[in-house]
Amino acid sequence: MTDRAPQPVDRQLPTEESRDLLALVREIAQREIRPNAADEEETGRFPREVFTLLSEAGLLGLPYAGEFGGGEQPYEVYLQVLEELAAARLTVGLGVSVHSLACHGLAGYGTKEQQSAHLPDMLGGGLLGAYCLSEPAAGSDAASLTTKAVRDGDDWVITGTKAWITHGGVADFYTVLARTGAPGAKGITAFLVPGDAEGLTAAVPEKKMGMKGSPTAQLHFDGVRVPDSRRIGEEGQGFTIALAALDAGRLGIAACAIGVAQAALDEAVSYALGRRQFGHPIADFQGLRFMLADMATKIEAGRALYLAAARLRDAGKPFSRQAAMAKLFCTDAAMAVTTDAVQILGGYGYTADFPVERLMREAKVLQIVEGTNQIQRMVIARHLAGPETR
Repeated sequence: MTDRAPQPVDRQLPTEESRDLLALVREIAQREIRPNAADEEETGRFPREVFTLLSEAGLLGLPYAGEFGGGEQPYEVYLQVLEELAAARLTVGLGVSVHSLACHGLAGYGTKEQQSAHLPDMLGGGLLGAYCLSEPAAGSDAASLTTKAVRDGDDWVITGTKAWITHGGVADFYTVLARTGAPGAKGITAFLVPGDAEGLTAAVPEKKMGMKGSPTAQLHFDGVRVPDSRRIGEEGQGFTIALAALDAGRLGIAACAIGVAQAALDEAVSYALGRRQFGHPIADFQGLRFMLADMATKIEAGRALYLAAARLRDAGKPFSRQAAMAKLFCTDAAMAVTTDAVQILGGYGYTADFPVERLMREAKVLQIVEGTNQIQRMVIARHLAGPETR
């Protein structure tokens, strides 16, 4: 085809430090992540050593306080790091986003004693986290979760099953939402559960159409005992903690989606310049040029949308509506762009010899995780028109 290398994204970054940070991320992605992505996704291999490397480089705690080992980076920088990682391999980009989500509750609602005891290892000590909200019968309706935590002296005993847990079975710690009170959102409490807790087991990972290298599994809590010192926030505050984490996490998914879309566009442009038909590169044909133009426009619009939401968050302003918009638009854009990339490559695009078919399969899950895009539309509409009256 062509040896033309993808051009780095022209990013607007706030400081020289952040520019150096993105350069480091690109270097790691090119050297350690991208070369093995296709083979390891095909075989379903989880790249734990990559997450160890990212932890050593200070990339697993970027948006958190330096006092506890975080990178003190604004969200507009952190999300662009996620985008670069996801462009190299979604298993890694999404994995970093999920790890940050798992740290969110303790960082935002934990006591100073809890933060000092746990955050340094969580943010930069080589540990990997997971987030446990969904259950087999409680997905979009997360407030109906049934996993229970019952007080027993100075401990809590957790019993139930969580589902669709990214890093399920390989994480070192889990942020777990469990019912401690009455039905509904007000009866839920958050806990920090060690990955090796007695009574905690993981099912065989789900067989998925994409992201095969990222384990997604049910977790079974069979009388898992955790001390009250691992309760995050107040009793009954868990759902509030969960929603705050999801607002931030949705921006992470949006950034990952744009990374996947950018990777697909880069592949499509490279192929179109090198593939010749009727005596010309197919990039000369107007119909295909217009496809590339539309793909690039969707990516730029999505990037601008998630960065605008991130800047609101960095300024301490409400951003829930914008986070839902970014997650909705960016993931729909990723699905459209990757589909068009397959079309541009034609029959080759449908083979595993080129990465666009994998990118297309991976894009699909981003429309589902951390709130389906139908849920995002409900969130946006509630901000516009208030709660439903039915």
